[in-house]
Amino acid sequence: MSRVVPRVRARVARRSGALAALVLLVAVLAAPPAAAHNSLRATDPADGATVETAPAQVTLTFDQPALELGSQVVVTGPDGAVVSDGPVQLLDVSVVQPLVTTLPAGAYTVDWRVTSADGHPLTGSLTFTATAAVGVAEPAAPTEPAETAEPTDAPEAAPASDAPTDEAAPTDVATTTGVDGPLDEEGTSPWVWVVLAVATLAAGATVALLAARRRTGLGGTAAGGPPAAPSGDGPSTGA
Repeated sequence: MSRVVPRVRARVARRSGALAALVLLVAVLAAPPAAAHNSLRATDPADGATVETAPAQVTLTFDQPALELGSQVVVTGPDGAVVSDGPVQLLDVSVVQPLVTTLPAGAYTVDWRVTSADGHPLTGSLTFTATAAVGVAEPAAPTEPAETAEPTDAPEAAPASDAPTDEAAPTDVATTTGVDGPLDEEGTSPWVWVVLAVATLAAGATVALLAARRRTGLGGTAAGGPPAAPSGDGPSTGA
């Protein structure tokens, strides 16, 4: 009897150990794999690449999907201006950052920060160069100056007439006075005064001559002519 009990206890112990090992194996196999950090696999454009024109977007591809919270991509153009357009877009295991439509030629810098699946942030940067601009207006070509018409032979202006105008024409005194010569301040020729003086002297001489002839005629009548009739008022000469 004493021998049977130890054997039973040994069997129970062996079975319990086997069961515990089986439970532990099942637990290990059923446990989820531990989460790991995301790893960057590729970029478009590639780091250090030279492209003909800047792309419409920058794409970062990881080995696991990223979390939207905290993920950000900033793209800077050659002139230092940020050309990122809006927030990032998560497409499967890719993080896509759209760019603006006007992109100059030159070197671009991409600074990115992505939140991995385990919540750990990842950061990095890359560069690429565009040889041609996109959406930038080309400077207008200088236009050639219009050909100027050769000057035509303009008709020569007629020479100004030497004759004075009506306003500046001097008054023709000879027409009104009939006497040539310069005018005095009142507009009368000095010859007019000479003619008037001569006429006055001639008239005076004529009057004096007539008066002398009259006196001579009266004196002759008194010497040889008949006596004058006596006046009716004198004394009578009756006998």
